[in-house]
Amino acid sequence: MARTASLSGFPEWLPEERLVELHVLDTLRRVFELHGFSSIETRAVETVGQLLRKGEIDKEVYGLSRLQEDEGEESKAAKGDHHSLALHFDLTVPFARYVVENAGYLAFPFRRYQIQKVWRGERPQEGRAREFTQADIDIVGDGDLPFRYDVEIALVIAEALSALPIPDFRLRINNRKLAEGFYRGIGLTDTAGVLRSIDKLEKIGPAKVAELLKTELGATEDQAQAALSLAGIRTEDTSFVEKVRALGVKDELLEEGLNELEQVIAAAVQRAPGKVVADLSIARGLDYYTGTVVETVLVGHEQLGSICSGGRYDALASKGNRKFPGVGLSIGVTRLVSRILSQDLAQATRSVPTAVLVALNNDGSWGAAQDVAAQLRGRGISTEVAAKAEKFGKQIKFADRRGIPFVWFTDDDGKHQVKDIRSGEQTDADPATWTPSAEDLYVRILKS
Repeated sequence: MARTASLSGFPEWLPEERLVELHVLDTLRRVFELHGFSSIETRAVETVGQLLRKGEIDKEVYGLSRLQEDEGEESKAAKGDHHSLALHFDLTVPFARYVVENAGYLAFPFRRYQIQKVWRGERPQEGRAREFTQADIDIVGDGDLPFRYDVEIALVIAEALSALPIPDFRLRINNRKLAEGFYRGIGLTDTAGVLRSIDKLEKIGPAKVAELLKTELGATEDQAQAALSLAGIRTEDTSFVEKVRALGVKDELLEEGLNELEQVIAAAVQRAPGKVVADLSIARGLDYYTGTVVETVLVGHEQLGSICSGGRYDALASKGNRKFPGVGLSIGVTRLVSRILSQDLAQATRSVPTAVLVALNNDGSWGAAQDVAAQLRGRGISTEVAAKAEKFGKQIKFADRRGIPFVWFTDDDGKHQVKDIRSGEQTDADPATWTPSAEDLYVRILKS
């Protein structure tokens, strides 16, 4: 069970909880690298001007200032100086800068994964922290990026999430071209404004969204209802295409978006059946998305919000006339781990990596015990040596409190035995050959 952090919004894990988080991180790394993504890490800070390129997130940014600033002097960050420094609130904007600055050293299309802490100054609640870990994958091209990568990214994420100890999930996918073309086709020219309104659909409901469209964007009742009809389409196959066409709207951009979304869903039906749906209510209110957009929910835990989101961006990064289009998705690792722990969805088989405690007969046996431990560690067996030559019963109790399954004994004649303190079974053993079972060699994370 996850604990309440003493400082709201900044979670800290107990050792056994951290083991669950490490399992999630290691699993994601393994899947990403199997698909050829290279790991990078960017600095924790960016200029305020760089961060604010993403949109209306200035209230969420943590600015940096020195404690030694002159008394009465307001920090540059507080004054909104775009050259001041702030902590990054996601990994996409720093990655865009990284690509531009290192373009001469990268081979395109560049496949990157990045797992790092980010900071966001919003109100803490379940699934939302002020300091949290994200795991991003992106593919970026130089000048152009084939649409096939949109399909690949969705399939990689579906594979990665399927390998985690989490409930069933659904990637909800839409296409901004489809939505914008439809809005344009019904006469709504402020397509970005419509998308921002539709993005609020699950929070405020269709009636209030319709009111927003009419009062803020000048939509007629028919236009508002048409936009809501589009947002109401959701299918687990490519049948959404005919449902959209049945609404009777004609537009070239709409057709392009329909074609792209159809390719993604068709591939997912074949390669990740049951994991992906076409959901035309997904808008992703941020303006830099230009095509595929994705949000992901855990089935039965929809109130947690999206655990993985992102999409296609054709103009986030540029250098003069050189454009670097990309597509990427970001997994909210801390959000996922918090839910795993709070709902006991998975547990570590023990609370420490140690498999063996080498007991001491007397204080003079510490050196010999270290020799035994070195032999075991040399074969990949995590081992500790007792610090004091207490009664064996106390040393066994110490191992039990630590969650260590085996205690190693060596008598004065050099005979070795190992005891499984869970079953009480004690057998002869040779430190050069003895190995615990595969189940006990490493900590395992078991799904409940």
